[in-house]
Amino acid sequence: MVRSQHKKGRAPKKQNGYIKKVRDNKKIDLCLQKPGYKAINPLFRKIMDTLQQQDGFMAVTDKSRPKVIADLFGVSKKEFKRAIGNLYKKRLITLEKDGIRLREKSKKPCRER
Repeated sequence: MVRSQHKKGRAPKKQNGYIKKVRDNKKIDLCLQKPGYKAINPLFRKIMDTLQQQDGFMAVTDKSRPKVIADLFGVSKKEFKRAIGNLYKKRLITLEKDGIRLREKSKKPCRER
């Protein structure tokens, strides 16, 4: 558990942390999200599920405010941008000026083989 810095008059918030690096002086560097691509796979599913629940369109973009992204997906704007970038490269979504749209072939549920 990591105690985050808090403002005067507020109780500190407990959060899980991940060890990023152990330094030579025995101090550690922490991050609050799973490092690298380990954090993205669950986010891919969450974005795709949200798009499917909202009929293939979500009024959130890479230009949205960090708080909006954190409230919707519980991740930083950086992680969100990385995830939608990868979904775009895989041609699962299209990026529009006012939101993200699920591509037509991605709307169909996957069939089991």
